[in-house]
Amino acid sequence: MAQTQQNDDMSFLQHLEALRWHLVRGLGAIILVAIILFLNKSFVFDGIIFAPKQADFFTFRLLCKFSLVLHEYLPFMFVAPDVLCIGQDIPKLQNISMTGQFTSHIMVSLLGGVVVAFPYILWEVWRFVKPGLMPKERSMARGLIFFASLLFFFGVLFGYYVISPLSINFLATYSVSADVQTVPTLSTYITTVTTVVVACGFLFELPIMVYFLTKTGLITPAFLRQYRRHFIVIALVLSAIITPPDVFSQLLVCIPLTFLYEISIMLSAYIVRKEKAREKAEE
Repeated sequence: MAQTQQNDDMSFLQHLEALRWHLVRGLGAIILVAIILFLNKSFVFDGIIFAPKQADFFTFRLLCKFSLVLHEYLPFMFVAPDVLCIGQDIPKLQNISMTGQFTSHIMVSLLGGVVVAFPYILWEVWRFVKPGLMPKERSMARGLIFFASLLFFFGVLFGYYVISPLSINFLATYSVSADVQTVPTLSTYITTVTTVVVACGFLFELPIMVYFLTKTGLITPAFLRQYRRHFIVIALVLSAIITPPDVFSQLLVCIPLTFLYEISIMLSAYIVRKEKAREKAEE
């Protein structure tokens, strides 16, 4: 209570000063991680960024093994043993700008800094907000950093291991005519990978958002069930924005989002039941 009162007595400029230092520390964490990634160029690019375009990438090997299983155990489906063995014909990248490789190096390092430092950034935001909250509001956010970070990294891994390699394979091998050759550039490749990975990370934060909206009474389980169909449409639109223009990639993003929405409904219902039980116990 004393800490909350002290926070209330802070002037507007003092709040800005506190916010400035939280932002400085968050930015410092991003820059520190970015410098470390920048100095490890081979690991970042050859080991991470360019891995989804290699034929021996984990996802491609898994699909190829699954293709063999289908061919062996479901022969009546007439599935060729290499029907899912994709990722073999992805062309090499080219750089057509004098500063292209250097700017790409900086951009990837900074984005990597944001991804790796995400839990710390979230913690700094929480430290700024926490003094102004009541004890009940603080209890609402218990475990926020852990679960928000966990969902974010799940989304990043999903985008990296599922959406990125399939999108790269589709875009690099798609052809409207044999007279047209696809020669992807470094910048377009990096943009595709980073956009998909980071966007999936933030989209997976849906249950966290539903949790707080339910706690504050802005939404209810009935509301979420009523607008389930609307959310599916929104999920398809979001999937179309962050993925290449093919239906398969869009569905790969839309399906887990719909699954997370159903989990959010159950989470919202659990919170409402718990609140009603607490109110009944207090009576």
